Amino acid sequence: MRAKIVYFALAAVLVAYFVLVGSRGVMLIQQGTVLTVAFGVSVLVLPFIGAWFLYQTTKFARAADRLARELDAEGGLPVDELVRTPSGRIDRDSADEVFARRQAETEDAPGDWRSWFRLAVAYHDARDTPRARKAMQRAIALHDGKPVRVEA
Repeated sequence: MRAKIVYFALAAVLVAYFVLVGSRGVMLIQQGTVLTVAFGVSVLVLPFIGAWFLYQTTKFARAADRLARELDAEGGLPVDELVRTPSGRIDRDSADEVFARRQAETEDAPGDWRSWFRLAVAYHDARDTPRARKAMQRAIALHDGKPVRVEA
């Protein structure tokens, strides 16, 4: 629940920032010189890019949360079996061991969204965020019956 509150607070701050930047872009355009109009139009593009990014991130997080709830209802969420340091950080060797098992599970069932979900969690625990995101995107696509891109 805390993560959702932080997410929505940050999203609200971003939206406020988009409005502020957008208003500055409009003010620049209203100046009417060639330079300020060009700069104002360029500035107006930034809020649209940011809004698109915020939308895509929210869509991804909601889909991943939906899969987590479904997997939890089935009793299939991965159990936290990782060894932690006294400070609470995940031990790298422990994360690598769990990752190897999750990877083998996914290789045995490449069409199962559940195994891809668990692999995404293992990637995240191993601090490999880009691969965690790709694995979760694949889990979402498999769950929703969408075509999955195969990377070479």
